Amino acid sequence: MDIKLDPSRDDLPLMANTSHILVKHYVLDLDVDFESQIIEGTIVLFFESGNRFEKQRGSTEETCRSESNEACRFRTPEPCHSPVTDTRTFSSKTGYNDFANCGRGEKDTSSKDGNHGNPEQASGISSAKYRCDTGSHGSEDFLLVLDCCDLSVLKVEEVDVAAVPGIEKFTRSPRLTVVSEELRNQIVHELVTLPAARWREQLDYYAGCSQAPGCGELLFDTDTWSLQIRKTGAQTATDFPHAIRIWYSTKPQGRSVTWTSDQSGRPCVYTMGSPINNRALFPCQEPPVAMSTWQATVRAAASFVVLMSGENSAKPTQLREGYASWHYYVTMPMPASTFTVAVGSWTEMKPETCLSEDLAAERSLSPSEADFRYVGICGHTEYPCRFQNPSATTQEIIPHRVFAPVCLRGACQETLLQLVPPCLSAAHSVLGTHPFSRLDILIVPANFPSLGMARPNKEKTGHVSDSGSSVIKHGLNPEKVFMQVHYLKGYFLLRFLAQRLGDDTYFAFLRKFVHTFHGQLILSQDFLQMLLENIPEEKRLELSVENIFRDWLESSGIPQPLQRERQAGAECGLALQVSAEVEKWIRVNRRPRKRKRREAEEVFEKLLPDQLVLLLEHLLEQKTLNPRTLQSLERTYHLPQQDAEVRHRWCELIVKHKYTKAYKDVERFLQEDQAMGVYLYGELMLSEDARQQQVARRCFELTRERMDRSSAEVVAEMLF
Repeated sequence: MDIKLDPSRDDLPLMANTSHILVKHYVLDLDVDFESQIIEGTIVLFFESGNRFEKQRGSTEETCRSESNEACRFRTPEPCHSPVTDTRTFSSKTGYNDFANCGRGEKDTSSKDGNHGNPEQASGISSAKYRCDTGSHGSEDFLLVLDCCDLSVLKVEEVDVAAVPGIEKFTRSPRLTVVSEELRNQIVHELVTLPAARWREQLDYYAGCSQAPGCGELLFDTDTWSLQIRKTGAQTATDFPHAIRIWYSTKPQGRSVTWTSDQSGRPCVYTMGSPINNRALFPCQEPPVAMSTWQATVRAAASFVVLMSGENSAKPTQLREGYASWHYYVTMPMPASTFTVAVGSWTEMKPETCLSEDLAAERSLSPSEADFRYVGICGHTEYPCRFQNPSATTQEIIPHRVFAPVCLRGACQETLLQLVPPCLSAAHSVLGTHPFSRLDILIVPANFPSLGMARPNKEKTGHVSDSGSSVIKHGLNPEKVFMQVHYLKGYFLLRFLAQRLGDDTYFAFLRKFVHTFHGQLILSQDFLQMLLENIPEEKRLELSVENIFRDWLESSGIPQPLQRERQAGAECGLALQVSAEVEKWIRVNRRPRKRKRREAEEVFEKLLPDQLVLLLEHLLEQKTLNPRTLQSLERTYHLPQQDAEVRHRWCELIVKHKYTKAYKDVERFLQEDQAMGVYLYGELMLSEDARQQQVARRCFELTRERMDRSSAEVVAEMLF
């Protein structure tokens, strides 16, 4: 590789050689097994290469190395005559059993870095030294590199797309007599470049191709962060097979999926925005520049519900007794990191009114029947875009489903279902057309990392090699999840811009920005440059991209504009009301235990949740609050029943003043609000109070097995 990777845990490598070849579509066919905590099956990748990828003939120089700088070792196919599986009725487990006849052992002999410790037992593919000349002589085989971690890769094969019935329509020949690599790649090229209006046909042929038989196993190897695949004699990306199938399984400890229990105690699994995104769920191209579509079939026990970030409202298909299959797809090209799946005993929350109108709206607005009268020029690659559908542009509330654990059914029915429609309508009024035709909302388990989805994932973080690989600085540092200061500053920057420009001007710009850049990858510079170009000169007031970056994004501390805003905010009506209440509580706290008879009781105003947060933050600044004051606070505002933000400040007060009667509230918060609770662990340990440290250790022991991995690592360092 032509860049130096920091081997420490803080740096996250993006290994895929996206400059040479790009994945255009994934087809996943997976089984979810809760007993073994493994997801297994196949993934078929459809590629597109082009002249811009051929600047270097092959990518051997960038990727042909192992961590010990030894010669690359690739698994070569054994003479194997496994029966061809009829993949139209494919079961991944059946496929594995067929393949096991070639010599795969029953035990997972994978080593920690992802390589098979005993290749002959692991996959029926023996290991052979494959010398890689790192010089650019144009004689080496092309090396496909995919981002991959914590996966057991069993087999890689080329897919014979020419065997799909009717596929000859994508060739120049009415009948396929002689099938060559060039012909198969031509078929894939024609398939991935079909016009957007033929998206349904395209998905059908993708599915057919994914079920086609294999036509030759490919050499492959894995290291800690990548899966490397080559075909002997294919020296360029153009020559490399453009449709390949990978047989693989996840590992229980894989960092892209979390096996846990929901709030009702039932088993579930979900993907998380972990530092390694989805590379421990399926081999993929991680850099965001690798925009692709996908379709997935997931099988699980019939008692489970499978949810995915798909565009269709999937329903289960009953298979053999006790099992069901779910199918989702996406027609908008997106980064692989946006693929999500959650499987659990979720219950769908339905409003009391009939949903037939919503379902009718979904059918009428389906891209397959959309009237594509172009209402503007889109800057993205072609796909069935809702911004070009006049009916979709006026749809304020898109069809949506809400899922939750059984124990939260009442709360969702009472509160959440009523909030979703006005929120969708408000988003439409501010930003315009909803980019997706539907929405699924899931109440995630308590251990879901609240900032997990905010992980940095930029196209260019540090040096980017000619192959397209790069490094995310500090991407693997578990503490970074809890130090997302730049996201907070970004929020306040947007607030500052709205106040400087005025809501009407600012929101009009946001709507135009979304319409201009939907479906594209954009940078902060793009946003700020367009903003300044679209506001009158008199409103810019010395604003420029350079000084905004300097003051808000590149300097530490609180920017001066934000400090001035804080001072002004302290004078607003709601804040002044809180200040008056703070003074009352300070007076209450100063009173002696026995009051005079004529002394009037304080009358406290009712406060909004945000005001309660501000009130408790002010009271945290007090050196001492006696137990009577804390007890009165709890009763006056019913603090244990407030939202997590309020309860977090309440727990901080409990810890600071060692209010032992309310330690149960701290214990509840640490177990039910695990992501936010990390900060409380620090408070408990820094107090150097034996009882508080005992609370911290007891709660951690109760939750560590269900806790998000990054959170658990950070807390363990605090406690031990």
